[in-house]
Amino acid sequence: MEALKDYTVHIDSKKRVTLRGAAYQYYNVKEYTNGCIMLEPRELSVPESISARTLADMDKAIENFKGGKVSSAIDLSDF
Repeated sequence: MEALKDYTVHIDSKKRVTLRGAAYQYYNVKEYTNGCIMLEPRELSVPESISARTLADMDKAIENFKGGKVSSAIDLSDF
């Protein structure tokens, strides 16, 4: 496979690397013991729908809430 770009980068004081002309906003990073770093582009998207399992869990939670099957109140006054 032929490289599209070949340039040298350095790590800044916050341990960051800047990619020139990056095609994507998000990348999955895999760092290997031999020093190689693999960047795979990721595109974040909104799911088209909520799964049936999630909807069933939500229905069960509301059923428990309405039936009074809930935990005790959490004290958030320290925050």
